[in-house]
Amino acid sequence: MTTEQSRTLAMTQHRFGGPEVLELEQRPRPRPAEDEILLRVHAAGVGPADWLARSGADPLYGEPPFTPGQDVSGVVEAAGAAVARFRPGDEVFGRIEGGGHALHVTAPAAHFAVKPATLDHVHAAAAPTAALIAWEALIDIAAAGPGTRVLVHAAASGPGHVAVQLAKAEGAYVIATARADDHAFLRGLGADELIDPAATDFATAVHDVDAALDLVGGDHGPRTLNTLRPNGLLISAVPGDLGLSPEDVEARGMRFAMVRAAPSGERLTKIAALLVNDRIRVHIEAAVPLTEAAKAHELGETGLGRGGLVLVMA
Repeated sequence: MTTEQSRTLAMTQHRFGGPEVLELEQRPRPRPAEDEILLRVHAAGVGPADWLARSGADPLYGEPPFTPGQDVSGVVEAAGAAVARFRPGDEVFGRIEGGGHALHVTAPAAHFAVKPATLDHVHAAAAPTAALIAWEALIDIAAAGPGTRVLVHAAASGPGHVAVQLAKAEGAYVIATARADDHAFLRGLGADELIDPAATDFATAVHDVDAALDLVGGDHGPRTLNTLRPNGLLISAVPGDLGLSPEDVEARGMRFAMVRAAPSGERLTKIAALLVNDRIRVHIEAAVPLTEAAKAHELGETGLGRGGLVLVMA
């Protein structure tokens, strides 16, 4: 391997701060451990975990320096000795524990699934965390299905718009909160009832909800309790301020659960089947080059986008 071939590029930061702290750097190309694959990344998702970690608000990756990025799609370049599922040349997508905003990354093979041939790398890179949140919340925890009423907050967001589609695919009645500008978009994804929280108080307008997915935090959690039926379920995917405790929820005669969205190639394989037949479609708000990662962070932090943000590798 030549010196050039032994190096790669990664978007790194050496201090907490705004998008300007992101720097494109050369570093040695990683080598996979026995249970890992070396992935040539074609596209990587950008999500709240990345800008919260960058700013230091939620130091998910520890102290700098680090390379953010959890969602990736690309081609396997090498596999560890213990990896039987994949071989060089396979196209895969997955959620990893950071480092994805780079041309090459290593991670356990168990975190990946075969990328559907009908899905390009950009859309595949936007899918893992959003789909894993929706799946864990609505399938594993809430068991959404016919006859159930599901409330999704921030429904036009990456996880939100996938959750709307997954709940609808399972036969649930879906209530979505989002800006009025996003209502037509969400109606096209199957939402049955739409509420603009800037114009209508969802806490008084919505009733008899079986399961609510909170993607906002703050006062949304306590206010959402007013929408739940007795023994209803509040599910939070917010890493920071939940606005309440599990004990607060139980005191009201309701249930509470947190979504962790742990990496899982097994779950992503099931999700891939839904992506293939368009039961779930991933919307891309913007796809920008790796060199413009700061722009993606700026767009994401506005909270106004629909669907996912993606970095495309050169």
